[in-house]
Amino acid sequence: MSELIIQMCGVGKSYGLHQALSDFNLEVQASEVVTLIGPSGSGKTTALRCINFLENHDEGIIRIKGQEIGYDTGGGRARVRQKHKTIAERRKPTAMVFQQFNLWPHMTALENIMAPLILARKLDQHTARKLAERALARVGLASKAASYPEKLSGGQQQRVGIARALSIEPEVMLLDEPTSALDPELVGEVLNVVSELVKDGMTMVMVTHEMKFAQEVSTKIVFMEAGRIVETGSPDMLGNPTSTRLQKFLAPLHRGGAVAY
Repeated sequence: MSELIIQMCGVGKSYGLHQALSDFNLEVQASEVVTLIGPSGSGKTTALRCINFLENHDEGIIRIKGQEIGYDTGGGRARVRQKHKTIAERRKPTAMVFQQFNLWPHMTALENIMAPLILARKLDQHTARKLAERALARVGLASKAASYPEKLSGGQQQRVGIARALSIEPEVMLLDEPTSALDPELVGEVLNVVSELVKDGMTMVMVTHEMKFAQEVSTKIVFMEAGRIVETGSPDMLGNPTSTRLQKFLAPLHRGGAVAY
């Protein structure tokens, strides 16, 4: 039986009067690729960011590898927020790839990857360099190690972002629409990198609007609306949705167009 990596039980999250997540439940096993889809504002990114406590959840429990993150809720006590050190430790199995590349413009590609390893993981320069070089090679950018972001295409910058996430050797990757900021002709190179990671058995939770890609690489699809899960199933559900809402959402794709976001 596969190891349970991520567990979200009854998670709720509000921004003022807006309920971003409501009674959200999700389990991710080792080597699974779970893709969250849905219209804009459905809570996909919020759910993703709650997993590793980049967003704090108001209700429910989130566990990474069996350990609660964000709050301690055991023993019948009221929720107690964990110390920063504990949260950082519980977050370690995860790495995040954001919509925007978030590269430091004054650092080379290699230095952008090394910096978090040195500052956050407290690794020495030699070890950080070796890990950064290995990660760059893994995304096909070994030759761009000395290049600054302004000399890289958008696709290459996002691949550096993926390499930065890979450099910490995570057990699960969280990808928040990794191609949304790219021109159409650059999308493929990023998706190819993600595909290779899937083939290597990387556990992933991904938010994307690339429906065909999601169908190809996912083991499970979660369709969301208004902070709730409407339909969950295998990738086949994108070709044969059962809920009326998912049918409507996918209608442009089935007509050969692009799903509106």
